[in-house]
Amino acid sequence: MNECRRYWVRAVLLGALLLPVGGIAAENPAQAQAEKQVTQPLNNAEFWREVRRGEGNPYQTTQVRGRETEVLVQSEGETWRQIRNGPITIYGGWLIVVVFLGLALFHWRRGKMRLYEPLTGRMVPRFSPWDRLVHWTSAVSFSILAVSGLMLLFGKYVVLPLIGYTLFAWLAIVLKNLHNFVGPVFVVSTLAMFVTYVRDNVPDRHDWNWLMRFGDFLKGQRVPVGKYNAFQKVWFWVGATLLSLVLGVSGLVLNFPNFDQTREVMQWSNIVHASGAVVLMAMALGHIYMGTVGMEHGYDGMRYGAVDETWAKEHHELWYEEVKRRTPAAGSAGGTANAAPARPIGEGWTS
Repeated sequence: MNECRRYWVRAVLLGALLLPVGGIAAENPAQAQAEKQVTQPLNNAEFWREVRRGEGNPYQTTQVRGRETEVLVQSEGETWRQIRNGPITIYGGWLIVVVFLGLALFHWRRGKMRLYEPLTGRMVPRFSPWDRLVHWTSAVSFSILAVSGLMLLFGKYVVLPLIGYTLFAWLAIVLKNLHNFVGPVFVVSTLAMFVTYVRDNVPDRHDWNWLMRFGDFLKGQRVPVGKYNAFQKVWFWVGATLLSLVLGVSGLVLNFPNFDQTREVMQWSNIVHASGAVVLMAMALGHIYMGTVGMEHGYDGMRYGAVDETWAKEHHELWYEEVKRRTPAAGSAGGTANAAPARPIGEGWTS
C-alpha cells in the first residue's frame, strides 16, 4: 500500500510540474509544432490546420494584394475535385454511352427511315447559304470542343492506359489549347444560330400532334408538320440555345481568369460547364444520327441547301405546302408537276 501511495504522489507532482509547459505550448503553436517534430517527424497536421484556418494564423504572411491572396489552402477545392471526378465523370460518362448504345440498338432493329415514294429529281430549297454557314460553323466548332472536352474529362481513364503518359500529355496539351481557342467561336456561332433559326422554331399546335403520333413517325408514316418537327424544336431551344449559352458563359469564365474571378467561381463554373457539356453531347448524338445515317436523304438539305420534293412532302408536308403557296409557278401545271427530273437544285423555286 505504501508503495502504491508513493507512485500516485509522484504522478500528481509530475503532472503539476508539466502543466505550465503544456499551457505554454498550447499558447505558442509554433513552439508546439517544433517540439512535435522531435517526437513525430514529418507530422505537419497542426501546421496545415492553422494554414487552412486562413487570415490571422501565425504561419501566414503575404505581400500580394488582391482577391483571395490571403488564402493559401482552399478547402472547397477538394469538394470540387470530388464532384468532378465523381458524379460528373461517372454519370456523365454512362449517359453518353447509354445514348450511343440506344441509338445503335434502334438502328439495328429499325434501320434507316426510308422514303415510301421514289425521288422526283425536283429540288425544293430548304436552307440558304447563310443558314448553312452558321450551322456548319457551329457544328464544326462543337465537334472540336466535344472531342477535346471528352479527352480532358475521361482521357486519363480511357486513353492514358492505352497510349502511355508521354503521348497522352502531348495530345492533352494540343486538345486543351484547341478547346480554349475554339470556345469563343462556338459562342459567336450560337448567337448567330439563334438569330438565324428562331423564327421557324416557334412552337405551334402542329408540334403537339406530331408528338402524339411520334410512334407513327418512327414507323415511317407521314405526320404533317412545318419546317421543323417538335424534336428539332426541342433541340433548338434546349440544346442549340439554352445549354450552348450556359456552356458559352461558363466557358468564358474559365477561359479568362484574368478578370479577377475567385477560385470558388471558377470551380462552380467548371462543374456547370462539365455537367452541361455531357447533357448537350448526349442530345447532339440524337440530332447527328437523324441528320445522317438515321434518315434517308436527311443530310441533303444542310449539305446542298435543297431537298427532293418527295422528301419534303413525306417529312415536312406543311412546310412543303407553304413553299408551294409562296411560289405559284412551282405548283402550276408548268411548274414542278411537269418539270424535268434532272432539274438543278433550286431552279424554279424560292426559299
